[in-house]
Amino acid sequence: MRDYNAWNREVIEEFRANGGRAGGMLEGMPLLILYNIGAKTGAMRINPLAYQEVKGGYAIFGSKGGSPTNPAWYHNLLANPEVEIELGTETFMVRARFTEGEERERIWTQQKIDFPQFADYEKKTSRQIPVIVLEPI
Repeated sequence: MRDYNAWNREVIEEFRANGGRAGGMLEGMPLLILYNIGAKTGAMRINPLAYQEVKGGYAIFGSKGGSPTNPAWYHNLLANPEVEIELGTETFMVRARFTEGEERERIWTQQKIDFPQFADYEKKTSRQIPVIVLEPI
């Protein structure tokens, strides 16, 4: 089993060392770093996430690799929707907005077209993968 904290640290270090880009299996995928507050613990959490630029912000996806449960950061955003992100070499505040209906489908479909591994994640789970738009504030 992979140590995701160690993996996240490696991705974040590479992201910062390369001006907001990652290599290896993530090369070419747009990444941002999400700073979020633990819903239960109140502790700062840091997660590198794939994103898609959308009108008015940046969409992120609660795929968790097709796991049957949503990622912890999803629950953190429900409890504390105003967070900071690191994008490229900039850091700024955003507000999380949870999409639904046509908007969600349009963004999710584009993500699966651009990065087919997201379609694989969808096939692995019975839950609807959340699509959240982070809007600068």
